[in-house]
Amino acid sequence: MQEHASRKHALLSASGASRWINCPPSARLTEHLPSKQSTYADEGTVAHEYAEIKLTRRLTKCNSADRKRLDDQEEKIKKNKYYNAEMEAYVQWYVDLVEESFLDAKGRSEDATALLEAKLDLTEWIPDGFGTSDVTIISDGVLEVIDLKYGKGVPVSAVNNPQIRLYALGAIAEFGWMYDVHTVKMTIIQPRLDSISTDEITADDLNEWAENVVKPAAKLADAGEGEYKAGSHCRWCLAKGNCRARADENLKAVAHEFQDPALLSNEEIGPILHIAVHLQQWVKDVQEYAKDELLRGNKIPQWKLVEGRGKRIITDTDKAAVLLKESGYEENKLYKPRELQSMTALEKVVGKKNFTEILGELIEKQPGDPKLVAETDPRPELNSAEADFK
Repeated sequence: MQEHASRKHALLSASGASRWINCPPSARLTEHLPSKQSTYADEGTVAHEYAEIKLTRRLTKCNSADRKRLDDQEEKIKKNKYYNAEMEAYVQWYVDLVEESFLDAKGRSEDATALLEAKLDLTEWIPDGFGTSDVTIISDGVLEVIDLKYGKGVPVSAVNNPQIRLYALGAIAEFGWMYDVHTVKMTIIQPRLDSISTDEITADDLNEWAENVVKPAAKLADAGEGEYKAGSHCRWCLAKGNCRARADENLKAVAHEFQDPALLSNEEIGPILHIAVHLQQWVKDVQEYAKDELLRGNKIPQWKLVEGRGKRIITDTDKAAVLLKESGYEENKLYKPRELQSMTALEKVVGKKNFTEILGELIEKQPGDPKLVAETDPRPELNSAEADFK
């Protein structure tokens, strides 16, 4: 099993193709910018690794040593903090769908092949380009690429999707000699959104797209040339918070001229709502960039970081319950079903004074997350450890 989290990523990766195809110079612009690994990405990595274990069992021949290795890997997954009953159900749904596609391929040709985590060479079209396909199924006439998206935030369509098209392109180049492939099927499965998106294209049309769209864009991107262009592809760009082209595009929207400045028509409201969504996301990205800069000790004129609103926690809920019961409070007033009541609810039951006297030693106030505010805000400026060190 290939470790998903430790995969090498190409400068012009298949996963980032939507960005560098639409905005070629962004590849070199962001080449050395630090990236953030989110908990969502970590969770997705675990789901992918678990799916690979299950599919290896279902779609490939395993001897006793293979089964022992897979058992050990599965036990390791089940001890991971991200594994739970929800992941078990969603990954199994995905695995069942993949197996169904493989059986369909077997119906077309008995020697149909399923490849898991196939590393695909894309250097014919992209300098140093490669990608890794979750599942590649090849049979007479049809090649299918299946991609698992475990996130539940953004629906992803397979229609005209550059990432999965590149996987299909690499799969044909790598394995097409085995079968006479004329139809390419691309499927993206998002179990947590109950979504299955599929697109089909002929092998000839896919190669034409690669020659006319991918190859010219990749040449520009590799050279750091071309035109900066804002769009939906900015979402995953590391420079989205301080990109000038994106700022210019969004500020054009702010300068939108209306027919009647006194009163907006419903016809004008519709487009404004779309503009507002993009502006809200842009503003959020700019704020995140500013917070990161301030945490590094870099100045943002007229802005600073202050401590956000913290929250109180009970450090030992079992001991807290014992102390409250010893003080004469009824158990049914202290607990939610199977857990201790919230601190606010407990204060209402025992009173703030008694609450502090009984549980004071167990109460710890955690600092809030840094909050970006105007320089005129009366709260004291937060000095981060990182800023102090610098």
